[in-house]
Amino acid sequence: MDWEAIRAEFPITRNYNFQNHAAVAPMSRRACEAARRYLAHCEEKASVGGGFYRHADQVRQLCARLINANPDEVTFVKNTSEGLSMVANGLSWRNGDNVVSTNVEFPANVYPWQALAARGVQLRTAIEEDGRIPLERITELVNDRTRVVTISTVQFASGFRADLAALGRFCKDKGVFFCVDAIQSLGALPIDVEAMHIDFLSADAHKWLCGPEGIGIFYVRKDVQGYLRPTTIGWASMKNMLDFDHYQFEFHDDARRYDSGAYNLPGVYGLGGCVELLLEVGIDNIEQRVLHLTDCLVAGLRDKGYRVISSREPGEASPIVAFMSDAHDHEEVCDHLRAEHRIIITTRSGRLRASPHFYNTPREIDQLVDVLPKH
Repeated sequence: MDWEAIRAEFPITRNYNFQNHAAVAPMSRRACEAARRYLAHCEEKASVGGGFYRHADQVRQLCARLINANPDEVTFVKNTSEGLSMVANGLSWRNGDNVVSTNVEFPANVYPWQALAARGVQLRTAIEEDGRIPLERITELVNDRTRVVTISTVQFASGFRADLAALGRFCKDKGVFFCVDAIQSLGALPIDVEAMHIDFLSADAHKWLCGPEGIGIFYVRKDVQGYLRPTTIGWASMKNMLDFDHYQFEFHDDARRYDSGAYNLPGVYGLGGCVELLLEVGIDNIEQRVLHLTDCLVAGLRDKGYRVISSREPGEASPIVAFMSDAHDHEEVCDHLRAEHRIIITTRSGRLRASPHFYNTPREIDQLVDVLPKH
């Protein structure tokens, strides 16, 4: 793989050693060019001859390939929160039901479930242990009133990678819906919704996909779409969506039933561009690359005396590395790296966090380690 050629897709490399893709990543050149093509057409021709929604269906197919889904199981959302909220609000609940999750989820995967307390639904959370969430801590919370298990593929503050396949099998055997917040892995690590028995998945484009903000994908397994009621309903939700003169309340037979109206087409075009690039490079290749880079980073951090929080056990490692210093203020470290060396990392939950992507280089990893203050 010609990684240097791939770096040309990321002009940010001219300005920064950017290792903060778990926050808001730079958009790839491919994503920006796709969005610009749409905008240029609108500027010069409005929608005349645009074929915008035919293109959206092509993007839908690309996104489905990315997660091994069928295109009729995928639609677009404005962000991860929207998809997760549609699951929380679209299922039928009874007083005494519960949802099982963890105590370290990003808030997008917490508040929609907490809001169900008004309907008598309890949120039960497994507790993080030394940067890990053992599978048995989740499964032991599941009982005969559990309706949903919901978890992030990778935890934003620790980088812990869940065993989705094992958890999905467990949920399937128990007859429990399995809902996944995939924003911290989609574009960097493989996701196979079939092999992992995922029922619902939501993720947006501005992190590891290196796409625009305000656009994401929402997956609902075909055979559970009948259980998830659309919560925002409009003309685009209906089979006869283009027959504006006759009202026929009949939802699409596919994931478009969760649409309401016009798409964020600049976002859809940008999403298509970034996913096209990632599929060309290959998600398996990207996974190998980012895990190699973060292995190098972890080794360097430990040699320099930093405490690495992120699990690096097989199957648990991810592109996110959380680490701590007992001698330095973490915010001051980030400010120094940015101001003096143009290296971008961040802090989360009292930890330093680096999150390099596939176009980063071993040299950039070494530079980060070299300029971190010594203990």
